[in-house]
Amino acid sequence: MRPSTVRRIALSLPDARERETWGEATFRVREKIFVVLGRTEATVKARKEHQHSIIASDPRTFGVAPYVGRHGWITVRLATVEPAAMRVLVTESWRLTAPKRTVAKFDGK
Repeated sequence: MRPSTVRRIALSLPDARERETWGEATFRVREKIFVVLGRTEATVKARKEHQHSIIASDPRTFGVAPYVGRHGWITVRLATVEPAAMRVLVTESWRLTAPKRTVAKFDGK
């Protein structure tokens, strides 16, 4: 998967904005980061209780993110991730970060 595809997925979500931080693209909702995008991998927020099962499903593709992994974040290797899985991971990361009202509106509730 190309970084431009991850960018397109992230920016398709309500109130998502891109800003460069630490020399990499970060995607935010209300100034809270939900994706950090590098050239070869992305870092996304996941529920702490799901982190290890995601990683175990494909250890070549997923790993514990440096620094923020203890909070549930995972790294995703772009060369090996399935596009549908990446869309789910980015969307779930956004859901965990966005205000509840924004998520409810996105879900049509």
